Amino acid sequence: MTDLQKRLQEKAEAMREYTVACRRKIHEIAELSNEEVQTSAYVEGELKKLGLPTVRPAEYTVVAVLDTGRPGKRIALRADLDALAVPENPNNLAGPRVCRSRTPEKTCHACGHDAHSAMLLTAAKILTEERDHLNGIIYFCFEQGEETGKAIGVNAILKYLKEQGGVDTVWAIHVYNKLESGKLCVDAGPRMAGAAGVWTTIIGKSGHGSRPDLAINPIFCAANILPNLASAFENQLNVEKTVTLGITSIEGGGQSSNIIPDTATIRGSFRFFDVEEGEKALRVYRKVSDGTAEMMGCRTEHNGQRERVLAGPCINDETCSRIAAEAIEAVTPEGTVTTAPKWYASEAFSLYLSTYPGVLCHLGIKNEEYGSGAEHHNTYFDVDEGVLPLGVLVTASYAAAFCGEDETK
Repeated sequence: MTDLQKRLQEKAEAMREYTVACRRKIHEIAELSNEEVQTSAYVEGELKKLGLPTVRPAEYTVVAVLDTGRPGKRIALRADLDALAVPENPNNLAGPRVCRSRTPEKTCHACGHDAHSAMLLTAAKILTEERDHLNGIIYFCFEQGEETGKAIGVNAILKYLKEQGGVDTVWAIHVYNKLESGKLCVDAGPRMAGAAGVWTTIIGKSGHGSRPDLAINPIFCAANILPNLASAFENQLNVEKTVTLGITSIEGGGQSSNIIPDTATIRGSFRFFDVEEGEKALRVYRKVSDGTAEMMGCRTEHNGQRERVLAGPCINDETCSRIAAEAIEAVTPEGTVTTAPKWYASEAFSLYLSTYPGVLCHLGIKNEEYGSGAEHHNTYFDVDEGVLPLGVLVTASYAAAFCGEDETK
């Protein structure tokens, strides 16, 4: 272990209380996508305390720049800011949680973005202190609106980085409930799935429930689309390139039992690791839904903003994954770096990885005693705060390894 690696290790642990305090502050604020007013202000305030210049590529997106003043690699480290419109249970899986959203009935950090931002803030603090021992430029990127699929924050950051001349690598951490606390995965290749949205309105003709023959019932049409779609997926998609069929909602009509509505809406998503197969799945869906509607005397309207490929898969670069594994193994106990199955959730970080080589690191948070391990986007979801210093350490270690240590110091 080098002197720099040892200092990174010591500082990540010494700043444990700071990291936890940042996580709890952001957790309490819990603002929805593209509404991160207080969250972005808090993050920017902490970065300015470090003396780092900051910019706002988008309204609630913050980027801080650490320029060592020496030639070297350029690296972007990224975290996300937004919470979810998910009610927060006062308990996690083991009992009362250590902190709660100020609006637990409406919003909470049910995916771990509070932890992501807290870890990156502390990594920025450590790397700034060690700037005289580093080369190159490090960009600390805090992204708004990751959950929406609209990519407002992502596109703004990528545009800004391009204007600065681009970067050599990108890095992000995502806490993962299926991985034991204290374990990390930086496997090369596909790590999180791409996603295509489904949002179709079936238009029929309203009428009285006593005379369905005088109406055209869009609910029957929507219901018939589902088995037709399941059959089409089974027979038309490549079984070796899995695409999940995640239709989650059919909505139509009101509370009255005798009124046939004009419309019904189908919502959901498909997840995939092969982009071409994901695009094919969307074409198959539209063909099936349009054909079924025509057969039943209805018509369809596809929401072009929501019914499209929203994100590609996150694919870790082989060289960057090797650098990450070696850097992490140098500063953590044996067995910390492990493998994990591919995760079928989707992440806007795929847009970074499709632009620059990099790594999405999965940090395990499953701890039965602490009560963490509930599914992401779940009312019981919680983050094991004990792993936060590890996330800080590996973020700083990857940046130091990639940028290179200034050996003249």
